[in-house]
Amino acid sequence: MFLRNVAKQSIRSMSNLTPVFTKLSPPPAASYSQAMKVNNLIFVSGQIPYTAENKPVEGSISDKAEQVIQNVSNILQEANSGLHNIVKVNIFLADINDFAEFNKVYAKYFNEHKPARSCVAVKSLPLNVDLEMEVIATEKQE
Repeated sequence: MFLRNVAKQSIRSMSNLTPVFTKLSPPPAASYSQAMKVNNLIFVSGQIPYTAENKPVEGSISDKAEQVIQNVSNILQEANSGLHNIVKVNIFLADINDFAEFNKVYAKYFNEHKPARSCVAVKSLPLNVDLEMEVIATEKQE
């Protein structure tokens, strides 16, 4: 029902559809926006463990998770939002055996505020990365 109402609201307010971009996160690798904002909702595209300079992060899944969450945070800040405004998180792991290590980093950021979340293992991800995270958030309330 929520998504149906969001879709109806989105259709009525296409003029309120605004792309979000920050130089503090990696640029889109294809034809998409870092995020799209419609009214008070922000839809962040899947973020991968790349730096703002568009360089892959090497190291553990923890190192990569930190970068992904920082990328999401930077995009949300640009959209007048933040990690505490996230409603839904989708996580994609190339290896489900990385779940526990990823979850330790995730829990540092989402311990009191716990958005709805999905985490799935996938065969592969763009640019052969280990993880990707996309979110839906609301704008900060003034």
